[in-house]
Amino acid sequence: MADEPLTVYISSVSGNKDIQAAQRKIEMVLESKKINYRTVDISANENDKQRMREIAGNPTALPPQICRGDEFIGNFTAFDDAIESEILYKFLRLEHPNL
Repeated sequence: MADEPLTVYISSVSGNKDIQAAQRKIEMVLESKKINYRTVDISANENDKQRMREIAGNPTALPPQICRGDEFIGNFTAFDDAIESEILYKFLRLEHPNL
């Protein structure tokens, strides 16, 4: 399962500046650490939005949400907390490359 890339659910048309900033930060951090991920734009497909909410276990979940396959990893707040606590790889259920 760790070989499967992370999925970051985003919305390319969100007018909410906080959502836009959170999406950018997640992508920036994952790219800077060379972590394999893909984005799914929920604004392009209603089924993707429903899938994101189903995986998150929250019928009103908003992007960004992070998962791997059907496993929910967390939302932006949890991601940001993991960065601050220096446990990002553990949070993402990945082996730390320096260990």
